[in-house]
Amino acid sequence: MADFFVHESSFVDTDVRIGDHTRIWHFSHILSHSTIGKNCSFGQNCVVGPKVNIGNGVKVQNNVSIYEGVEIEDDVFLGPSMVFTNVVNPRAFIPRKEEFKKTLLKKGCSVGANATIVCGVTIGEYALIGAGSVVNKDVKPYALMVGVPAKQIGWVGVSGNTMHFVNDKAEDEFAKYEIIENSVKVLKKQCK
Repeated sequence: MADFFVHESSFVDTDVRIGDHTRIWHFSHILSHSTIGKNCSFGQNCVVGPKVNIGNGVKVQNNVSIYEGVEIEDDVFLGPSMVFTNVVNPRAFIPRKEEFKKTLLKKGCSVGANATIVCGVTIGEYALIGAGSVVNKDVKPYALMVGVPAKQIGWVGVSGNTMHFVNDKAEDEFAKYEIIENSVKVLKKQCK
């Protein structure tokens, strides 16, 4: 039997898998055919699903809805009231459930408060999306993105801190990095 916590004000539909040590707080709803990994945390008023896969160690702050078509890998952070979309051209009077676009958030990336992620994009590993930004295209791993629409203004390391490259090389307490063909590559992981 799984060892997780669901607040009494929240609802979990049938055919949902929730990993050990995951916490789902007030007024949330986990819809059917969704999978949530271990050691996740969901703030109040979150909606997940249906048919959503969420990895381990994911932190979802208050007022976030994760719709069908969104896939979240391990250790992703979703800031309060950030928004996903699932249809490019919605109309109230035209059903478009068969047109949901896949949105992928790769391991360790973070999305700031009130940011919007337009459907159909991939956010690379450990990328950082600034608060209030609107992401409408793919984001490279380790990219620091801000603005409307979001533009890359730098690079961040696994630590989430801005990296300053010298001769295309940088490091933080987690890894050594190099810029190769306008993308950041990990040269060596540090012992932590």
